[in-house]
Amino acid sequence: MTNHHHFNSELSHRGLLNNLRLAFWLNLAFAIFEFIGGWWTNSLSILAGALHDLGDSATLGVSWFLEHFSQKRNDTRYSYGYRRFSLLGAVISAVVLILGSIYVVMEAIPRLIHPQISNARGMVAFALVGIVINGVAVLRMRGAKNMNARLIMWHLLDDVLGWGAILLVSLVLIFTDAQILDPILSLTITLFVLWNVIKNFRLTLSLFLQAVPEQMDVQEIENTIKQADFVRDVHHTHIWSLDGENHVLTTHVVLEEGAHREDIRKIKCLIHDFIPKYQLAHTTIEFEYREEDCSMSRHHHQGGPNE
Repeated sequence: MTNHHHFNSELSHRGLLNNLRLAFWLNLAFAIFEFIGGWWTNSLSILAGALHDLGDSATLGVSWFLEHFSQKRNDTRYSYGYRRFSLLGAVISAVVLILGSIYVVMEAIPRLIHPQISNARGMVAFALVGIVINGVAVLRMRGAKNMNARLIMWHLLDDVLGWGAILLVSLVLIFTDAQILDPILSLTITLFVLWNVIKNFRLTLSLFLQAVPEQMDVQEIENTIKQADFVRDVHHTHIWSLDGENHVLTTHVVLEEGAHREDIRKIKCLIHDFIPKYQLAHTTIEFEYREEDCSMSRHHHQGGPNE
């Protein structure tokens, strides 16, 4: 028994692509604007933001392309379709931002020892623009479910928080001469971003390596199927994710000897009922009448997408 279910409508996917495109152009234009402003204000915080937004622009562009590419229909080469290219976009996004964050930390440490004067009023202007630009992008990306879009949304939200902090510090610098606040702030923002990126990167990488999605419980699914009449056992259950949103399930259901076609139909209906809850895009169920008939019980087996 093999079923295919598609939870993302063409309309919602088109909306996601439009949001990614808008976020890309907004971030690219603002990153260029920031580099000019960071040089003008002599603010490491703004230069850090410029580098971060440039990294966001690059990853948004890659994510935009891969998200579009991931919607290609399955073919003989990629029998499950191209959705995993969306996860690839999330991995690339995380790697670029981790490297960018490390660079900002290395640049900020010397300024802790030798603080430099920044143009506080210029920082206020850039902070306000940054909050608006990134805030619009966050509002467009919120509610995203696949890992690629979720990771991008977190990056943009971190930018909003970072610009809010820059605004606060620049207001303080207008009235005081505490120039060390600028590198301290850049380090704080960068480390906060790095923490969230690494956290999401670990989740994305685990999905990319076909780990069971966090919200899925293999034992719970097996126990649910076992509640059906004429089900003797459930084993060799494997679950992995195509893109963090659409998942794949394969399992073996062992039937009692007296099970007939109508009993099997009821079991299929039971499985079909919990498919929406777990967002299963593909399900493959193998029915057996005796456990010893399963060749997988007699040989060592490792689960994979071709099972």
